[in-house]
Amino acid sequence: MASGQARRRRVRRPGAALGAAVGVLAVANVLNNTVARRYAPLTSAVATGALLLIARRAGTGARDLGFASPVKGALIGGGLAAAVAAGYTGGVLLPPTRRLFMDERALALTRARLFEEALLQVPVGTVLLEEVAFRGVLPELFGHSFKPRTASVASNLLFGLWHVLPALDMARANPAAARAGTPRLVAGTVATTTLAGLGFHELRRRGGLLAPALLHLATNSLGFVAARGARRMDARRIRRSAG
Repeated sequence: MASGQARRRRVRRPGAALGAAVGVLAVANVLNNTVARRYAPLTSAVATGALLLIARRAGTGARDLGFASPVKGALIGGGLAAAVAAGYTGGVLLPPTRRLFMDERALALTRARLFEEALLQVPVGTVLLEEVAFRGVLPELFGHSFKPRTASVASNLLFGLWHVLPALDMARANPAAARAGTPRLVAGTVATTTLAGLGFHELRRRGGLLAPALLHLATNSLGFVAARGARRMDARRIRRSAG
């Protein structure tokens, strides 16, 4: 009886837990995008642990957060990751879309740094925190006070706002994107990531956190590979034209 009462007390104050979670994410966002970018894996790992602790103290279990259905999640996420790889390959091979992949942030990296980004920074510094936060913890905390659909929309609106700082960085690094204008780029990024988050949330509902995590990982990590591939293809085209 005492444990049941304690559990009910914990879920009586979802607003406090939600505020703490949003505070953790705000600090992590600033650190990862402006202050200590290279240490994003460490920051994100600590922030993920803090979010899981907040959720646990609010009375949320592992299954509630999406830590379930690993086989189903691997099948769904793996299939979608393969589709991303195919789409990127086609985009790099086609001259009209090739330049969209030529992100100066990726092109400026050494090979060692590129592998660090694709295999450490993205999986731990980006995907781990974002999936646990926006597909796991926040929907559950919002769900204590709102209907599931409203909780999902609110979580993914925050996911869209989470990408304001990265969008500003993209405007500086990708000339093709910057031509659209920084305000338009930021607004478009917030809108598209909010919508993408809703899709990721549906994947989480169907296959646990692993399904959207694999798709998210492929989308980001393979982007670095695609940037290098696009530059090589463009250089090859220029050499052929000169010859």
